[in-house]
Amino acid sequence: MTVHFIGAGPGAADLITLRGRDLIARAPVCLYAGSLVPKALLAHCPPGARIVDTAPLSLDEIEAEFAAADAAGHDVARLHSGDLSVWSAVAEQIRRLQRRGIGYTLTPGVPAFAAAAAALGRELTLPEVAQSLVLTRISGRASKMPPGETLAGFGATGATLAIHLAIHAIERVAADLVPLYGAACPVAVVARASWDDERVVRGTLADIADRLAAEPIERTAIIFVGPTLAAEGFAESALYDAGYQRRFRGRAEPGT
Repeated sequence: MTVHFIGAGPGAADLITLRGRDLIARAPVCLYAGSLVPKALLAHCPPGARIVDTAPLSLDEIEAEFAAADAAGHDVARLHSGDLSVWSAVAEQIRRLQRRGIGYTLTPGVPAFAAAAAALGRELTLPEVAQSLVLTRISGRASKMPPGETLAGFGATGATLAIHLAIHAIERVAADLVPLYGAACPVAVVARASWDDERVVRGTLADIADRLAAEPIERTAIIFVGPTLAAEGFAESALYDAGYQRRFRGRAEPGT
């Protein structure tokens, strides 16, 4: 028996990977985070599958579901929103499985920030503007930030920031970042990226809090901050330059 942790993607049911879909279709048990995973994905479950919404369950209760499936010899498809590598709470479940000697796999999913960037129609890294993307959050009830991980510290790099789980503190986010990026720095807030009710609110560090006060967003949003969000006159990458010879281009050297 194996527990298959599956990144179910950001929201749209067709943004799950083929591997994830096929694992769901073979698993007699499916545990899914009902508050964030679209129910349309449950259509891939086989007939008669045990389907459990874990949104109201404690970690102990989720572990009990794993144990029951193990006793029955049933594989489990465990669906989490977005991708498993960040803020998924998979690590604590894996620790419980390891204690029980239960095998597991991890199947990556489309992360929310990628779907949000697609909604904006923007690349988040641009030549000579910003070549780094920082995925971060602020302290919340579920978990605190380590002392060295601050918006001010990340903002000092000038990188594009993708700030998760912070929409309720937009005024504090803006106040922390204005000294580093400037009041005119572009900001974009994407709520429920790829869902039918997806929303985008654009502004600057100076006015984004007021814009959100007029158009409130309460949860499931990503705040992007950085000059790449509005840059137009950026340099072109040498990657596709006619004179740039790279290993797999298969072009003759200029002059030959």
